[in-house]
Amino acid sequence: MVSKFYDISDNTLKRMRQICPRCGDGVFLAEHSDRLACGKCGYTDFKSKKPKVS
Repeated sequence: MVSKFYDISDNTLKRMRQICPRCGDGVFLAEHSDRLACGKCGYTDFKSKKPKVS
């Protein structure tokens, strides 16, 4: 079974997405273009915009 949430290599488990700080382990944040959001509790973390270089 292939999972897009975990990467298993050399007997090491790596989570590919961030975990919700309110809900805890097992609940991942959805990755949108401008924010990270939890579908369970509604937590939202907006991605910072990089300043434009003139």
